[in-house]
Amino acid sequence: MDDLDSDWQRKGATLSDKTARKDFGLTQNEIVQAIRAGKLHYRLNSIYGNPFLRLLRREVEALVNKKHGEDYLRQQQAKTELARINRELKRLRTQVASLEERKSKLMADLGS
Repeated sequence: MDDLDSDWQRKGATLSDKTARKDFGLTQNEIVQAIRAGKLHYRLNSIYGNPFLRLLRREVEALVNKKHGEDYLRQQQAKTELARINRELKRLRTQVASLEERKSKLMADLGS
């Protein structure tokens, strides 16, 4: 039980039901059925008054692995990681463009 409690505190060990649906292709109904069957532990949280379920990532991964297979789980994780990388690259490109613009303005000021 102590291991379960530490999982709730560890960064990245939990995810919301919305993230589980998006990242692992689960439906809300599948999540609720797994909770009722005792396969998923949850905690009820809310942000700005909006309630959501907090789930343990390792249990969600085990559920997806059992339901859809290991290949599906790896594929979903790869898609999620690729989307995260693409977002970061877009952010960095924007940052580089603004720095290049600032650099050219400073170079022009130095040249005058």
